[in-house]
Amino acid sequence: MSVHGSFSSIHMKGIIMKLSPLFVVLVTVLGLSACDKPTVVNVPAEKESVPGPAGPPGATGGQGATGNTGDTGATGDTGATGNTGDTGDTGKTGGDTIIVVPPPAAE
Repeated sequence: MSVHGSFSSIHMKGIIMKLSPLFVVLVTVLGLSACDKPTVVNVPAEKESVPGPAGPPGATGGQGATGNTGDTGATGDTGATGNTGDTGDTGKTGGDTIIVVPPPAAE
């Protein structure tokens, strides 16, 4: 083995050993920077609203519109026939009354 050859391989091993921690740190930094960092949004708490006192009453509303007239009802049924009346009294016997019938008018 030559001196020059063994010096070269020892020298390369030294450089690799010196640079390996730097390489590990560089890979770690790149790996962590590629991670998704969620954005935190702080939402303020909602204020609880408390109702105040009642206000004055409003103005009276206007007169409403007149409603529609209803439909005419159906004609009712015919009523039942009434009772026959009582028989009248017998009339008086005729006396000396004369009934005069005028003759028909001339044409």
